[in-house]
Amino acid sequence: MNTIRRIAPAAALAAAFFAGTGATAQVQLEQAVGRAQAAWIQHDVQALVQHSDTVRLRIPGIAASASVQPEQAARLLGRYLDPAQERTFDLVDVRRLADDHAYAEVERRYVVKGTDEELEETVFLGFRLLDGSWRLREVRVTP
Repeated sequence: MNTIRRIAPAAALAAAFFAGTGATAQVQLEQAVGRAQAAWIQHDVQALVQHSDTVRLRIPGIAASASVQPEQAARLLGRYLDPAQERTFDLVDVRRLADDHAYAEVERRYVVKGTDEELEETVFLGFRLLDGSWRLREVRVTP
């Protein structure tokens, strides 16, 4: 799989979303979304949560959590992602809910290792602007 090819359209969509604003926070959000996409598709859960102070998880097979520390979030996300082989992780939309809150909606296609059936989910990555940096605060997966 060509990871660069999958991330480039998402970066272009995010750039178009923020075109003309020139605000540093918006550019940083675009970069944070791109980093999260790259980490997810590579199953690099440490990179996905490394700048987070806490993360709320809502993923299949794991009870909905209150906010957990990044180390625990990485372990749980690792368990969730391990049996899968990513096909695509394409950005659909980025929504700013407030000056310091945003969500990225991503379409995920994957197969369970050892099978051929492609499955699809929608993943919402919640970000919060803290100390001048966008940090992952929530991962919500819906079938």
